[in-house]
Amino acid sequence: MKSKSPAKETRSWTSISNRKAPTPSAILRTALLLTLTFVVLAPVTWFVLSSFKDLTDLSSRPPKLFPTAWQFSNYTEAFKMYDYKKYFFNSVFVTVVATMLTLLINSMAAFAFAKYNFRGRDGLFVLTLAMIMIPLQVILIPIYLVVSSLGLVNTYWGMIIPAAATPTGVFVIRQYMLTIPDELIESARMDGAGEFRIYARIMLPLAKPALAVIAIFSILWRWNDFLWPLLIAQDERLYTLPVALALLNGQLVVPYNIVLAMSVMSIIPVLFIFVFMQRQIIQGIAHTGLK
Repeated sequence: MKSKSPAKETRSWTSISNRKAPTPSAILRTALLLTLTFVVLAPVTWFVLSSFKDLTDLSSRPPKLFPTAWQFSNYTEAFKMYDYKKYFFNSVFVTVVATMLTLLINSMAAFAFAKYNFRGRDGLFVLTLAMIMIPLQVILIPIYLVVSSLGLVNTYWGMIIPAAATPTGVFVIRQYMLTIPDELIESARMDGAGEFRIYARIMLPLAKPALAVIAIFSILWRWNDFLWPLLIAQDERLYTLPVALALLNGQLVVPYNIVLAMSVMSIIPVLFIFVFMQRQIIQGIAHTGLK
């Protein structure tokens, strides 16, 4: 067995001795962040554990953190008692189609604002940004009247189309497209490329970080959307998960254990997207803001 040379041992001890001990401010900051993390995760932990309880444990006083007997049957009963698969399909369909339309419409509008010079461009862009400050409740009735006049009430498209274009999406993608050199577009035009081909082959691939940010935000917004699907979906076969869960809570006898199980299953896709794509969210926002 080879022994370390005295020079190597000296260097290792020197590197260990040179390591700085954590300062009191760093220790305090770490302890504060850990405390806040536990405070934030406590309701989520309680929520998940409660989905495995029966009605007796849920109504016990004082409350119990862990169930007396783990009721995994709550999740199977959610599929038997209610049409959970249909609600889940509706949420997935509305979220996916709305996100695709959002990326298409917002990227085309952002391309026009970023790379075309036309009269009234800046004023129209400022008007688009001003729409961010208008809450949904203010324009809810006018949008509903328009959708009703088009015959889209109680349809999937009635839930998808009104929220397809977002001022936030136009702003984020436009800011990123401004950083793409105009020389690329001019070179493509000289080679005979049309405007749509420039948009599809040059602008979209180069704007992937901004598109990823808008796609993730759109998925989160559409999946958790409650008010607009509640107004449009008048038939139970069109209910999304948030609407179905809210209406189940309004029943005369509410099976809270089943509702909690359905709620846990409904947040799994959102947690998956946030945990596994948070780096894309942070990088996209950072790149868009800096550029």
